[in-house]
Amino acid sequence: MTRAPAWTPASWRSLEARHLPQYEDASALDEAVRTLGSYPPLVFAGEARALTADLAEVAEGRAFLLQGGDCAESFAEFHPDTIRDTFRVLLQMAVVMTFAGKRPVVKVGRMAGQFAKPRSAPFETQGQVTLPSYFGDNVNGIEFDAEARRNDPQRMVRAYSQSAATLNLLRAFANGGYANLRQVHQWTLDFMGRSPWAERFADIANRIGEALDFMEACGVSPETLPQLRGTSFYTSHEALLLPFEQAMTRRDSLTGDWYDTSAHMLWIGDRTRFPGSAHVEFARGIGNPLGMKCGPSLAPDDLLRLLDTLNPARAPGRITLIARFGHDKVEDGLPPLLRAVGREGHPVVWSCDPMHGNVVVSDSGYKTRPFDRILREVKSFFAVHSAEGTHPGGVHIEMTGQDVTECVGGAVAITDEGLRDRYHTHCDPRLNAAQSLELAFLVAEMLNRAAAGRARDAA
Repeated sequence: MTRAPAWTPASWRSLEARHLPQYEDASALDEAVRTLGSYPPLVFAGEARALTADLAEVAEGRAFLLQGGDCAESFAEFHPDTIRDTFRVLLQMAVVMTFAGKRPVVKVGRMAGQFAKPRSAPFETQGQVTLPSYFGDNVNGIEFDAEARRNDPQRMVRAYSQSAATLNLLRAFANGGYANLRQVHQWTLDFMGRSPWAERFADIANRIGEALDFMEACGVSPETLPQLRGTSFYTSHEALLLPFEQAMTRRDSLTGDWYDTSAHMLWIGDRTRFPGSAHVEFARGIGNPLGMKCGPSLAPDDLLRLLDTLNPARAPGRITLIARFGHDKVEDGLPPLLRAVGREGHPVVWSCDPMHGNVVVSDSGYKTRPFDRILREVKSFFAVHSAEGTHPGGVHIEMTGQDVTECVGGAVAITDEGLRDRYHTHCDPRLNAAQSLELAFLVAEMLNRAAAGRARDAA
């Protein structure tokens, strides 16, 4: 086997980097990168290693991965209530899945760093005006005017500050009492009373309360068992804006390994995993657990080469493969990848992204995602794994705790005409809280059936 060339945090610069913005002032970019390099890490290497260990359990079928959050975080919508509401919907979803599937749920947010977005072209034209495309709030502004669309490296510094504040609040929620299972009834958002799934969640909450009463009578309570009064919660984002990621990469003082301290988990997108990719080069050298989007354009042999590059030691929990085929392509596209990975013995987590392959433009002109297509992709994902004898390891969704109207359908029955009511996304349409909880119940049913099938096979 050919020995991989030496890696440094900057070695990506010698390779092709697609979907990166062009900055007018190179010295301003250098100054922003130096500033970020002097700032404290946002996460710590030990936390990233803990997530790797948790994901190793998922790879073995002993846990399940729930990864969710905003399509693209924004400066304008930055508010503690927004963070809290997304966090508690993820808690609700995790409780539903844990209760039904009888296995731990590893919770990873698309939060505290999910700003940058890939773009098909560096420029956008409206009428007679051509300006830089919107690459995310850590690059430029969404408003179509020359000042907002200027690619400003100082936005990376602002994104760092917002991520730090978001992480501070998430850690407080996860370990400061908010995630205590005694508070499970308080996790329901006020507007969720309109959802037919809110009553089912209330029933689960009541049963959890009864179980806690019994355990407390036996001497076990949230006060004596830390796992009942707090939870582990990790952050993730696409490692797209490489100057930012390089600036946040530090050598761990305990192990000497390099970690990207901007998030616990980083992933490589469908558009940046090509041969000779600068993004793949950057990712191969960091110790964080990595995700990689897998779509219809990915051939099995190419996937195996990427796995050999990113995880040559075949460390369990290192790689999560995020399938994003579309509801009508997953049954044909996923099995060849599953078989190739299984044949070569790579220990990966298989997660389902039912969002990115199911975008349509509605009759009213809004970009949306039909809930029935999202559900069909998840069902097909589970069915393929059942047929192949592999583990359906997780789901990866774009969602929010806000009462938005961006994805049509679901039990809340958002219509095409209703999209305009509360269509707030900065990029792609997200599931709202009610739709997210509905999906969690449906995934829970699939996990329950899968567990029952394993029990029958064992008998």
